[in-house]
Amino acid sequence: MSGGSLAGCALAAVLLAVPPAVGAQGAVLRERLPSGLTVIVRENPAAPVVAVSLLVRVGSGWERESNAGITNLLQQVMVKGTERRGALEIAEAAEGIGGSVSASADTDVSEIRGSALARHWRELLELVADVALRPALAAAEIEGERRLVLSAIRTRADQPFQRALEALRERLYGSHPYALPSLGRREVVARLGREALLEHHRRYYRAGRTVVSVSGQLSSREVAAEISRLFAPMPHGEGEAAAPSPVTAATAERAIVIHPAAQAQVLAGVLAPPMDHPDYAAVKVLSTALGGGMAGRLFSELRDKQGLAYSTGAFYPSRAGRGMLVAYLGTAPGNVEKAEEGMKAEIARLGRERLRAEEVSRAKAYLLGQFALDRRTNARLAWYQGFFEAAGVGHDFAERYAQAVEAVSADDLQRVARAYLAAPTVVTLRPPPR
Repeated sequence: MSGGSLAGCALAAVLLAVPPAVGAQGAVLRERLPSGLTVIVRENPAAPVVAVSLLVRVGSGWERESNAGITNLLQQVMVKGTERRGALEIAEAAEGIGGSVSASADTDVSEIRGSALARHWRELLELVADVALRPALAAAEIEGERRLVLSAIRTRADQPFQRALEALRERLYGSHPYALPSLGRREVVARLGREALLEHHRRYYRAGRTVVSVSGQLSSREVAAEISRLFAPMPHGEGEAAAPSPVTAATAERAIVIHPAAQAQVLAGVLAPPMDHPDYAAVKVLSTALGGGMAGRLFSELRDKQGLAYSTGAFYPSRAGRGMLVAYLGTAPGNVEKAEEGMKAEIARLGRERLRAEEVSRAKAYLLGQFALDRRTNARLAWYQGFFEAAGVGHDFAERYAQAVEAVSADDLQRVARAYLAAPTVVTLRPPPR
């Protein structure tokens, strides 16, 4: 028996002796293995299924212009074959246990996810481990996925809203990797080869950067012990991969993008707090009050009352580093100046006037309601607890976040509006003049 196997068996005995914590959807066990790998298992007896989310701290936020898109391409190719299985065999193995296996890359993390009937949890874990640890990265599969990614990049570039959002993101983040699109740059993806993908995998697929999160009808102790055995061969530690550089403060500016479109797009954005910041929950509520659903300020004021927008809203993606809060609207080209001024006026009003009590309550209820709806399945529970752990706020962040949202007051919202919304960057996309 190898040293790695002995360590895995010894750790399994330790895990069996550790009592799991109890969470809202069932008992939760969290362990950090000697290799650095973090294991999170939630016992959720609601349905006879199991979901696995393997998250690695690598994504477009760890890239540079020279390799923009390498993580996404790697993730897509990894599920197309391992040293033991071809693409068809992976698909058939997943189908045979009543589930599926897929992969994706985002800004802060990349994921290999799988699901199956609960009684096949061992087979599912083995399949996910095989994809994560032993990708074949066959040349034919790389070329096939490259064509698909390049097609997706072209499609995205043709979409007016996405084009405007990319321009805004580049202005907000400047030279920081957060400015890069997760799909990557066309010219970079076109030349990425097998050696580059292998090196990227070797550099980032390390135990210290990885969280294996599981949720389902199972025994957390048994699952944790099996994960320690299956992932014993994974390289230990985090490696020498450098962390992303800090985001520099964005300067307010206004830009116009000319792009063929039936509608004009107006986007206003600001840099916002990371997930571990004390203002995070308040800015989430503020974003919802501004553009969350039909009760948001932008919808009620600019669409319903003034008729200046076909569609409008706001979003604030969660990031381990500094995020961005974006307000947007689509309008007729002839209304673009008036719509832009209306949007800026609503943003500025949040800092001048306290939100009414009913607006605050409605925004918090909408925000927490959407959050709860998105955490109903084992797949989403596994992803959330794994993502929170990988982002550095802890797998149990959901409960603390909900409490922080409930505690937000109208005074808090006015304070963060003044702190973060004072000087938005505005990007307007309009069709070329006729």
